[in-house]
Amino acid sequence: MSLGEKIREHRKQVGLSQEQLSEKLEVSRSAVAKWETDNGIPDVDNLKVISKLLNVSIDYLLDDGEVMGEF
Repeated sequence: MSLGEKIREHRKQVGLSQEQLSEKLEVSRSAVAKWETDNGIPDVDNLKVISKLLNVSIDYLLDDGEVMGEF
């Protein structure tokens, strides 16, 4: 699951619209829409707030499930 899919899914689970999330983050609704469609990513400060609002960890949001090879 992508970052955008996770944001969208958990935003809905906590009962926030894109507009409500954007107001809490002090960003435009279109910024949230971009993140949810994987056409952009939130900056670190916004990721911190998103993780708290959605009750998930930053690690969870950023983990795409890919396993890194050995070094």
